[in-house]
Amino acid sequence: MRIRTSFPCETFHEDIRIPLRDGTKLYARVWRPLGGEPVPALLEYLPYRLTDWTAPRDRQRHPWYAGHGYASVRVDVRGHGNSEGLPGDEYSATELADGVEVVDWLAAQPWCSGKVGMFGISWGGFNSLQIAALAPEPLKAVVTVCSSDDRYDNDVHYMGGSVLAVDMHAWAATMLAFVSRPPDPAYVGASWRDLWVERLESVDPFLHTWLSHQTRDEQWRRGSVCEDYSAIRAAVLAVGGWHDPYRDTVLRLVEHLPPDRVRGLIGPWSHQYPDRGLPPGPAIGFLQETLRWWDHWLKDTDTDADAETGTGTGTGTGSSTGSGSSTGSGSSSGSGSGVMSEPLLRSYVSDSHPPATVYPVLPGRWVGDHAWPSPLVAHVPYALQGAPVVVRSPQHTGLDAGRFFPFGNEADLPPDQREEDARSVCFEFEVPEEIWVLGRPRVRLRLTSAAERGQVVARLCDVAPDGASTLVTRGVLNLTARHGRDQVVPWEPGSTEEVLFELNGIGHAFPPGHRIRLAVSSAYWPWIWPQPGSEAGFTLTPSGSVLELPLRAQESDPSIAFEEPEQSAPLGVNFPATLDEPRPERLVVRDVAKGEWRLEVDPRYGGTRVYPDGLEFTEDALETYTINESDPLSARTRSDWSVRLHRPEMPWDASVETHSEITCDETDFITSNEVICKDGDEVAFHRTWEKRIPRTAG
Repeated sequence: MRIRTSFPCETFHEDIRIPLRDGTKLYARVWRPLGGEPVPALLEYLPYRLTDWTAPRDRQRHPWYAGHGYASVRVDVRGHGNSEGLPGDEYSATELADGVEVVDWLAAQPWCSGKVGMFGISWGGFNSLQIAALAPEPLKAVVTVCSSDDRYDNDVHYMGGSVLAVDMHAWAATMLAFVSRPPDPAYVGASWRDLWVERLESVDPFLHTWLSHQTRDEQWRRGSVCEDYSAIRAAVLAVGGWHDPYRDTVLRLVEHLPPDRVRGLIGPWSHQYPDRGLPPGPAIGFLQETLRWWDHWLKDTDTDADAETGTGTGTGTGSSTGSGSSTGSGSSSGSGSGVMSEPLLRSYVSDSHPPATVYPVLPGRWVGDHAWPSPLVAHVPYALQGAPVVVRSPQHTGLDAGRFFPFGNEADLPPDQREEDARSVCFEFEVPEEIWVLGRPRVRLRLTSAAERGQVVARLCDVAPDGASTLVTRGVLNLTARHGRDQVVPWEPGSTEEVLFELNGIGHAFPPGHRIRLAVSSAYWPWIWPQPGSEAGFTLTPSGSVLELPLRAQESDPSIAFEEPEQSAPLGVNFPATLDEPRPERLVVRDVAKGEWRLEVDPRYGGTRVYPDGLEFTEDALETYTINESDPLSARTRSDWSVRLHRPEMPWDASVETHSEITCDETDFITSNEVICKDGDEVAFHRTWEKRIPRTAG
């Protein structure tokens, strides 16, 4: 990582409050050049607290953009951080309307040229796309990273029409803790507690809404830009990682948006900005790459190599082996004619690698496709062979799935899949010569179900000669959603039907001598909440069943290269050592006598840190997933959070404690949520919610 301390522009930053038409003021931090002509504005718009939680990450990129001639603006969503107003559901109509107002307000400032870009990762990437679909006139370009165009089937709530137990609950519980954090008196003054309690009185756990909409209804269509891609007028640079659950959005955006206004980039990364150096790498000079995008769309400047900024499109000679960050003069299309001459989709095809829960760097190569679907990709069928076979997986199948949201931690990725494969029915195909898979594999399976409800899970694994099994990708189908995610059609027990579904996209090279393994299971806990009756499983008839792989021509693009990762100077947050023994990131506990399995997960979002302004911020979380290996109704998830914000010099000491749990019976999900907030030793707020939610599709 190269730390940049000298920039073409001298800059400053200030905290401001952006007024909305209803009188609410949103808290914002602006970095911009000193004096001179008006410049374009870049907006990152999040609920995650700019004065503390995202402050280290913000400092890496916003001052960098300002130093290159932009007003870079970070805004807290209404009801979060130090912004006024009350919080709502994620991507609410109010949040998006506020975002449009912010775009218009920025464009009208005397220091702004009138052109605005939006960027963000995850939540900020989501609402960048959604606000672009509302088409505010000043919004000319977007960089959306690790985001989704489909809030139902490519988010944290549902997968293949099934409830995502692992993140439906974990993220709802996380947001319950996050939304309960207080405003900071160092920024809002003595009214902080009144603002805090007013917010808390309005809180309703996201879980209630998310679980109450188990099919693709209006709740999920709202904000899903896949409903109408033509609504997006801004240019879109869509970025993802093969180890991020949202990467399929990049493939859909480059397919459906006009090719003169979209480019896609998919690397081997996790749910992180590609310049941060978190595994798996290689990291790239992502800020430089996005600067080319902004310069083209917001400044109408040539994006060839530039001696002053070093961000152009020369004939870079970076490595195509993935052994480290590329060097040279930046990303190149070969012709050196600017950012829009790049291939429509630049993607990384990883080499085969042994199973591990973390990879500092994944070897591979970059490929470029000038259309998507690509004429260089052919869908090749692999017919399943053998007699009909019963698939009846133990309910704890899936414990080795890895984290739904890998963040670059040491236990994020799936370990060796041999235990999971043994709990599944497997079909194998020899690899006589190397093949490259790029895109979304799919399966067509002939199933006979013994029950009205259930799910089918397909995993694609790379099996080495020594038997090690590396998970490549996977897909899920709720059997009652086989005719569409917007309807529930129970299976007639004993009947046979053909089901078709896609696996998540991937770029992977299978070498000669390895085997392709398709593993099919009827359970995948805790990713997928099991259906009542699913313990009966189903019968799979290989005759007529097919695995279809998108095989790409083995043509790498050596002209695709990137600069060394570069950021502005870090914030200087201190992470004090503690005497506590760190608990495992992922711990599996088996009660042999009960047949019960428990997965404990420490998400490790941040721990204890001290900020330069004196704020002491401590957070701790533990997620627990429990199931009996033979009983789908035994599924239970729990999340416990504690957060403390302390300013010794004020003094100020506020804390949040939350507890959230889901259990089930045959007809209902049973949810329990609790929030306890303290001002010092005094309880400022305490509420519990108990709710039964009918299992309509889940």
